Amino acid sequence: MIATARTRRTLGSTWGGVSAAVLLLNQNYEPLHVCQWRRALSLLSNGKAELLVQHPEAVRTARSLYPRPLVIKLMYHVRRPRPEVKLSRREIFVRDNFTCQYCGTQAGQLTVDHVVPRHLGGRRRWENLVTACRRCNLSKGSRTPQSARMRLLSRPARPRVPIYHVIRQMTRGHVHPAWVPFLPGILEPAV
Repeated sequence: MIATARTRRTLGSTWGGVSAAVLLLNQNYEPLHVCQWRRALSLLSNGKAELLVQHPEAVRTARSLYPRPLVIKLMYHVRRPRPEVKLSRREIFVRDNFTCQYCGTQAGQLTVDHVVPRHLGGRRRWENLVTACRRCNLSKGSRTPQSARMRLLSRPARPRVPIYHVIRQMTRGHVHPAWVPFLPGILEPAV
């Protein structure tokens, strides 16, 4: 992989060929962010964070020697909004496990169906959109499931995104082995 400015900015600079990214945890040990080691040292020196896991190598400055952080925890709790999944055709299929929500088949052409049809006031929202096979969508037509005598296998809802998936995206799958105990959603560290 060719290192671009974007990957360097995401993972931080390298230190002897090893990524210098640091896992930042909230006060309750929930993963918050992946930052660069310089930002982590700043948080540690200002008393805003606590060092949990350090690298065997140290950071040498002109005046001092500091432990190189791998995982730090904030001393205070940061409230932040949960990430949301963008409403799209693909994400509806993923939420419904590529399964028709009327008959349960996974084969064939899949479509997106409005549970309450648009002409009856149904809107384009997570709670009104489901995956349907072509046959079920055509047989339901522009009716509600009740009037078409069809039952939904599961109630459509907005999917929740675990923070572990966000961390995986930030690191592009390169997880340091020392981070694994703090990221139960990510089982395989990068080698």
